[in-house]
Order: sequence, then structure tokens, then C-alpha cells
Amino acid sequence: MSSSADDRALLARLFHAAVARVHPSRCVAGNLPEPPVGRTVVVGAGKAAAAMAAAFEQAWTQTHGGAHDLTGLVITRYGHALPTDRIEVVEASHPVPDESGILATRRILQMVRPLGPDDLVVCLLSGGASALLTAPADGLTLADKQAVTQALLRSGAPIQHMNAVRKHLSGVKGGALARAVAPARLVTLAISDVVGDDPSVIGSGPTVADPSRATDALRLLDHYGIDAPDAVLSHLRARTETSEPALPANEYHLVARPRDALDAAAAMALAEGLDPIMLGDGLEGEARDVACAHGDLARRMLGRDRPSILLSGGELTVTVRGNGQGGPNQEYALALALVLDGCRGITALAADTDGVDGSGDAAGAFVSTDSALWTRDHATDPATALATNNTGPALDALGDLFRPGPTNTNVNDFRAIIVRPPEEPYLAP
Repeated sequence: MSSSADDRALLARLFHAAVARVHPSRCVAGNLPEPPVGRTVVVGAGKAAAAMAAAFEQAWTQTHGGAHDLTGLVITRYGHALPTDRIEVVEASHPVPDESGILATRRILQMVRPLGPDDLVVCLLSGGASALLTAPADGLTLADKQAVTQALLRSGAPIQHMNAVRKHLSGVKGGALARAVAPARLVTLAISDVVGDDPSVIGSGPTVADPSRATDALRLLDHYGIDAPDAVLSHLRARTETSEPALPANEYHLVARPRDALDAAAAMALAEGLDPIMLGDGLEGEARDVACAHGDLARRMLGRDRPSILLSGGELTVTVRGNGQGGPNQEYALALALVLDGCRGITALAADTDGVDGSGDAAGAFVSTDSALWTRDHATDPATALATNNTGPALDALGDLFRPGPTNTNVNDFRAIIVRPPEEPYLAP
């Protein structure tokens, strides 16, 4: 029977295999558009934007040489920049926007507006673009957008609802970038980090039509009890009777999806002698609630006669009630450790594929029998840590945090639970 340490190492390898499958270096080059008669301008935003830009310009230069003019600018999260030759990379704040993101977005709009029908704009889009590509709508300020974003992040709202609000407070989201690009040809290459891979949700859909209305945004603010600034409410109420003009025709290509990452992990797990069981790549809900359901399932699987692994993705949320440090994957890990307290033969990893989970520098955390020991022997009370959303320090004290660093891609959560038949019958506590 493998040790917990062995299975932790295996889980880390599975994570890296999943990330490698959806890294821009693998998925961008095969999706190059045809070169234009005129200029090629690359713009974009997201946690994978720098890696996408580097992969694009390398593939473009190898394919077309210096015959076609290539320039551009993309925005990524602080600490996620990579060196590029022709496409400038600017860092900005995520998940709450800042002035750097506004200035960079303004420069992007200035780049694309003068272009004509002989020119090509390539938009490189990935998770995180909603915060990084930011242009407050007329009458709104950065402080207005920051206040709404912070409140939504604490509310436990899923990304679909968050972005439905943010699109209506923006001068670049919800198809506005596509309108700015016209009449140039527009091609979007996107890495999905959202449940259902909906282009209108990825990065708040700057290049696709927005199916939501301002009335939807007002309803969502009310539903989550968001005390929005007066300027935000006035702006949304003024838009309720208006509709956006039709978007010009453009191309949209999804180059990597969450399911691709899980499939890569499943293939490696099978080669390692584990029976992969897919729980889905689009799971949503409160992190602690999903952890309880997965923990109960793992317990029931201890009676199987062969080792298995439960794989899942999606985006879990946290309704913030305290003022601690952590993120959805760390909250999931701690809740799972409580459910599995006393179990042997179960080891798990929950991590964000971008390498950062909420606050702090961890992508997530491991869970094993050792993790459960602290529910009895460790000074920190796990119930208190969960109640105050202070899961990071608690897991760090055990050495359970997983810190791979920025991965330069993002297809959201990666969760894997290895279940091995125990050497002796499991007895529930």
C-alpha cells in the first residue's frame, strides 16, 4: 500500500500534468489565424495572458517571419509576467482592479480604434480578465468598481453572477471591445476557466454579445445584499431601457477547457494503477459543502477492491464571514480533512490551476490522515478556522499547503482524491 507521502507526490504530478495540457505553449500555436494584408495587433488579458502572448508571437514569427507587422499589449496579474519580444506585457491587480489595469486597458483601446478592414486584432483571453481588463463606464470611478467587486467576492456569488454585474459597469466588457475593434477583423483565442465554457462569461465576454441586461445586474445586487455606491445604482437604472447595438462579425476559438486538464490527469492516474472516476469539470457551490459530499463519497469507496481516484473541477465559492486568509480550495481542503478524520487510505489535493488560491501564495492544500490529526492534537481549532475563513494559516501549520507558484494558465479548480483499500477493515469513529 502506498504511503501518504507517496500519494502526495503523485497528486502533485497529476496537477502538473493537468496544467501542462492546458498551458498556452501547447494550445495556442495550432490556432493561428490567417495573416492580414495590413497590421496584426494582439491584445488581451488574464492570468494566462503573458504565456499566451509569448506562445503566439513565437508561433507567428516561425510561421510568417517578419513579413507581417506584429505589435500589441496584454494585461496579466502581478507576478505572472513573462518575457516577450513584440507584445508588451503589463501587470495589474487581481481580483480587485487597480489604476494599472485602467491605464493599460485605455492603451489597448487606443491601439485598436484607428485600425481598418485590412488589419487583424487577436484577443488573447483567459480567466482573470474581468479584473485586469478594466474601463469604468461613463460616470463611474475605479473606486465604484472596486467596492462592487470586493462586495461580490465576499458574497459567495458564482462567477456567472459576478460577471453579469461587472459587464454593465464597464466600457470594454460585454462586447464593447469588439465594437471598438471594428471594422478590423477580430479573432479571439480563449482559455476557459468557467463552468460551461460560456464565451459571454469568460473574462466577462469583451468580444461577444452580452445576453444579460442591466435589470439582471440590479436583481443580482439585491439578491446578494450588495450595498452598491449610488453612482452604480444610478448607472444601472439608466441603462434598463436601452439595448446594445449588434456586434460586428468576428471569430472566437476556445483553445483549452477545464475538461482537457482533467482528462490529462485521468490518463496519468490510470497509468499509475488508479481507477479514475470523473465527478465533473463544472462543479459549483460552497467549498465546504462540496467537500463534505466528496468526503462522504470517499469514505464509502474504502470498501472497493482496487485503488481509485475521484477527479473534479469547476469553481467553488466561499461566503466570507470572517477576516482570515485562504481561498476556496483551502476551505475545501480543511472541510474535507474534518470529514475524513480517522480515515486511512485517503489522500487528496485541491488547488487552483493558476497557482494562486484566494489570498496568500498557495494554490491549495493536501489532505491526508496526517491532516486529520490536528482536529484532535493541534492547538488551532478547525471549526474556528472555518468559521473565520482562516484556513490558510491552519493548513500551513501542518505543512499541507501546496505552493507550485504561478502556472501561467488557468482552467480553475483541480481536485483529486486517491482512495486505496486499507490494509485492515476501516472502522468509523
